[in-house]
Amino acid sequence: MKDESHLPVAEQSLVFRLRKRAEIRRQISSRKSVQEGAADRLADLLDEAATKIEQLESDLSIFALDDWK
Repeated sequence: MKDESHLPVAEQSLVFRLRKRAEIRRQISSRKSVQEGAADRLADLLDEAATKIEQLESDLSIFALDDWK
Protein backbone atom coordinates (compact mmCIF):
# COMPACT_ATOMS: atom_id res chain seq x y z
CA MET A 1 0.00 0.00 0.00
CA LYS A 2 1.39 3.36 -1.05
CA ASP A 3 1.63 5.65 1.99
CA GLU A 4 -0.62 8.65 1.41
CA SER A 5 -0.82 9.70 5.06
CA HIS A 6 1.17 12.87 4.34
CA LEU A 7 -1.62 14.08 2.05
CA PRO A 8 -4.77 15.87 3.22
CA VAL A 9 -7.67 13.44 3.59
CA ALA A 10 -9.41 14.96 0.56
CA GLU A 11 -6.41 13.97 -1.58
CA GLN A 12 -5.98 10.44 -0.22
CA SER A 13 -7.35 7.64 -2.37
CA LEU A 14 -10.42 5.74 -1.25
CA VAL A 15 -8.43 2.50 -1.30
CA PHE A 16 -5.79 3.97 1.03
CA ARG A 17 -8.42 5.28 3.45
CA LEU A 18 -10.30 1.94 3.52
CA ARG A 19 -7.13 -0.04 4.20
CA LYS A 20 -5.91 2.48 6.80
CA ARG A 21 -9.24 2.30 8.65
CA ALA A 22 -9.06 -1.52 8.64
CA GLU A 23 -5.49 -1.36 9.97
CA ILE A 24 -6.51 1.04 12.75
CA ARG A 25 -9.48 -1.11 13.78
CA ARG A 26 -7.24 -4.16 14.08
CA GLN A 27 -4.87 -2.29 16.42
CA ILE A 28 -7.40 -0.96 18.95
CA SER A 29 -6.55 -2.99 22.04
CA SER A 30 -9.95 -2.42 23.68
CA ARG A 31 -11.78 -4.16 20.80
CA LYS A 32 -13.10 -7.60 21.71
CA SER A 33 -11.85 -9.16 18.47
CA VAL A 34 -8.33 -7.88 19.16
CA GLN A 35 -8.39 -9.13 22.75
CA GLU A 36 -9.58 -12.57 21.61
CA GLY A 37 -7.32 -12.69 18.57
CA ALA A 38 -10.40 -13.11 16.39
CA ALA A 39 -11.09 -11.71 12.96
CA ASP A 40 -12.63 -8.26 12.76
CA ARG A 41 -15.43 -8.74 10.25
CA LEU A 42 -15.79 -5.03 9.49
CA ALA A 43 -12.05 -4.59 8.97
CA ASP A 44 -12.12 -7.63 6.69
CA LEU A 45 -14.98 -6.07 4.75
CA LEU A 46 -13.06 -2.79 4.41
CA ASP A 47 -10.09 -4.68 2.99
CA GLU A 48 -12.35 -6.64 0.66
CA ALA A 49 -13.91 -3.42 -0.65
CA ALA A 50 -10.46 -1.89 -1.21
CA THR A 51 -9.33 -4.98 -3.11
CA LYS A 52 -12.45 -4.93 -5.29
CA ILE A 53 -11.95 -1.23 -6.08
CA GLU A 54 -8.34 -1.91 -7.08
CA GLN A 55 -9.49 -4.77 -9.30
CA LEU A 56 -12.13 -2.62 -10.99
CA GLU A 57 -9.67 0.24 -11.49
CA SER A 58 -7.22 -2.19 -13.05
CA ASP A 59 -9.93 -3.56 -15.35
CA LEU A 60 -10.86 -0.03 -16.39
CA SER A 61 -7.27 0.87 -17.19
CA ILE A 62 -6.97 -2.23 -19.39
CA PHE A 63 -10.10 -1.23 -21.29
CA ALA A 64 -8.79 2.32 -21.66
CA LEU A 65 -5.54 0.97 -23.14
CA ASP A 66 -7.52 -1.19 -25.57
CA ASP A 67 -9.33 1.91 -26.81
CA TRP A 68 -6.00 3.47 -27.84
CA LYS A 69 -5.05 0.53 -30.08
